[in-house]
Amino acid sequence: MTILDKIIAFKKTEVAKIKAEVPVKKLVESPNFKNSSFSLKKSLLQVGSTGIIAEFKRQSPSKGIINDKATVVEVTEGYLDANVAAQSILTDTSFFGGSMADLLEARTVNQVKPILRKDFIVDGFQIVEAKAIGADVVLLIAACLTKQELKNYGQLASDLGLEVLYEVHTQEDLDKINDLDNKIIGINNRNLKTFEVDLEHSIKLAGQIPDTALKVSESGISDPRIITGLKEHGFQGFLIGENFMKTENPGEACKEFISQIR
Repeated sequence: MTILDKIIAFKKTEVAKIKAEVPVKKLVESPNFKNSSFSLKKSLLQVGSTGIIAEFKRQSPSKGIINDKATVVEVTEGYLDANVAAQSILTDTSFFGGSMADLLEARTVNQVKPILRKDFIVDGFQIVEAKAIGADVVLLIAACLTKQELKNYGQLASDLGLEVLYEVHTQEDLDKINDLDNKIIGINNRNLKTFEVDLEHSIKLAGQIPDTALKVSESGISDPRIITGLKEHGFQGFLIGENFMKTENPGEACKEFISQIR
């Protein structure tokens, strides 16, 4: 059983429990539900966009604790000051030490840039939940979902006014996504089964994605020069978490990194 299998099995049980306790009606009545979303696509394509989607991440299954000192508010303020294109918040508790409260808190500070709810979505309920906690974008990981689920959840997100970042790691993942045209496709440089990082792999896969889709490179980006190389292969978004979070001041580290992108 891979780490991913373990996470998904756990997540399904966890979501079933929450669904039994929280009626959808309650989510729909939450204040954030009425808010219109900020567009990740627009933010990444904007002239002069840094393209950086900076992540708030306390821990991971492969690295353990990354940063348990920095607060969501401090980091969010720092990222906004660094002029990120968007923010990503991990809301998985058991494996990544995040929570939905983190995203709610980030939203109170960040009212100008899109926020991605980074989690393992296995049920449409979590998409409604994402809207209720103030997210603008949800992550759908192709490796965890069937072709039909990707289509249904993508449609549900769209109906709720949310955008989707479709995450792939293999050609097989890519084949599951119905019509790549105009979609935001994230290529995870990290293999979720082994947690190994391989940027070359992403570049190869990027060649299979049409130019009408928006390409995002995720994980393992630790040097501003890597961004330059990835841009040459058509990437317009770059999701970076650990590289900033492992420092004492993630916002400052992000600002310094962005200042070096050529």
